[in-house]
Amino acid sequence: MKKNIGYTVLILFLIFTFIGLTDPRQCSSAATSASLLSNADQCRKALYKSVSKMKYRHNWLNCIGKYKTTYTKYSSSSEAPWAMFRAAGMYLGLYGYSGASGDLEKGLELYRNVVDRYTKHRVADDAQYRVGEIFYKYKKDSTQAYVEFLKVEIKFPSGDMKPKAQEMMDKLSPALNNGNGISQKVVDVSSSAKGLVAVKDIRHWSTPTYTRVVVDVDGAVKYAEHLLKADSKLNKPRRLYMDLERTFVSSSIDKYIPIKDGLLQTARAGQYNKSTVRVVLDINNMDDYKIFHLYDPFRIVVDVKGGGRTPAVAAAVKSSPSSRSTSTRPVNKGMKRTKSPDGSISLARQLGLNVERIVIDPGHGGKDPGCSFKGVYEKDIVLKLAKVVKSQLEKNIGCEVFLTRNTDIFLPLDERTAFANVKRADLFVSLHVNAHKRSSVNGIETYYLNMATDEEAVMVAARENATSRKNISDLQGILNDLMLNTKITESSKLAYDIQNSIIAGVTKSHKTIKNLGVKQAPFYVLIGAEMPAILIETGFITNYTERQRLQSDVYYGVIARSIVSAIDTYIKSIGIGG
Repeated sequence: MKKNIGYTVLILFLIFTFIGLTDPRQCSSAATSASLLSNADQCRKALYKSVSKMKYRHNWLNCIGKYKTTYTKYSSSSEAPWAMFRAAGMYLGLYGYSGASGDLEKGLELYRNVVDRYTKHRVADDAQYRVGEIFYKYKKDSTQAYVEFLKVEIKFPSGDMKPKAQEMMDKLSPALNNGNGISQKVVDVSSSAKGLVAVKDIRHWSTPTYTRVVVDVDGAVKYAEHLLKADSKLNKPRRLYMDLERTFVSSSIDKYIPIKDGLLQTARAGQYNKSTVRVVLDINNMDDYKIFHLYDPFRIVVDVKGGGRTPAVAAAVKSSPSSRSTSTRPVNKGMKRTKSPDGSISLARQLGLNVERIVIDPGHGGKDPGCSFKGVYEKDIVLKLAKVVKSQLEKNIGCEVFLTRNTDIFLPLDERTAFANVKRADLFVSLHVNAHKRSSVNGIETYYLNMATDEEAVMVAARENATSRKNISDLQGILNDLMLNTKITESSKLAYDIQNSIIAGVTKSHKTIKNLGVKQAPFYVLIGAEMPAILIETGFITNYTERQRLQSDVYYGVIARSIVSAIDTYIKSIGIGG
């Protein structure tokens, strides 16, 4: 009897000890989030079984509300991403009955939230795939659908949705390659005025000698440009205007924007007729201008140049056969790996221009994480690296150095280029991290602006531009008008100096490093840069060894010192240093 009592006491002791070691709040929280999710699932399944119930909106919102309670009250639980994912699916189901674009957009937003907030969760790649499906099935935007499916491959290289995403990309690719250069986006009639595309915003950056105006449009459109002479009788200045077809002026847009920078007086947008928006730039003083468009999101970029050059520079530019944007110089299609820098004597070298200001661009940021792998994000790596590069440049060369972003914020690609132009930078260096579907791929490569026929270069450009291979090919005509021999020559020289210096520097402190060389590709962030501009892919986040290096302060120091050394070599090579 005493023996049995002893066993009973021991068992009770162990039970109470276990209870004491367990946090009852954790048990309660896990049980509550699981029960809430289960309750929401039951609501959803019951709704899907009743055709009559699915006809009424409040039934859908009731179940969606149950999921929302789960992922808002217990956002850090393992049930939260599932709740958000299933709520998104219900919004799509509701959209099938309501036809309201708001329901579709809420579903899209929730899927994107799953990808952004729960990147490591196994449902994240499913959510990214669903985003692609929304653009393909519902929005009829094949170009954006391709981009979203491409993100599955880049962000989740080990995910189970990767094969399906690749199938969709293969399916979309032929249609995109046979297009006419305009993304065939079908705009939901209920979301805009009579099916027209909204002109959403006009942005600008300016100095007395350079102005960039960007017209943001809610989808790709055709447009025509016109330049009108000044009319002294009517007291009207010279005007540059664009007519955007099948568009309307959004109520949120600032229709009249005073600029008054010496080049332009104002920018304004108005509804010219029922289906055309006219954007007008009133000119005060303009020597030249360029107009081109970029994708994802679609926007029209106007770069205006004016006076302010020194007489020597103005004369040299005027006499240079390659300095006019209307040049008929054939496009250099580019190549996988150029063997040596362009050896022609550049305008910069002829004039002995100095390097006093440098802009360093940490790629991506904010809502755009760039490449990622197991919680490591490109945007964080390049921001840390950029700060080290800035410090090293200021210390060792003594020039002014600006970062396009100092914190984790989102900046459109066209704004980064405008920033460099407005700062009147002498060099522009954009820092990035590479990724590949094969984890064995590794190495460092440097790019300058040109077309690329090599598939790998095209894919890198598509990823960094957040656009499709189709849109990359559309840049051919644009670059024909935009690229100047002087800029390409100097960018080529700078790219080689930096690539060689980085490889030499890294080799000293690391046993293995692959030299992927200097390549050419049409990066949006380099288009329109008024100075030699390059883009460095500092390693592959998808490769284990390089991922470890890319999180190392020692590696940042090696890269930074190599860039400083290369810029010093570049400066001396154009005849203005030691």
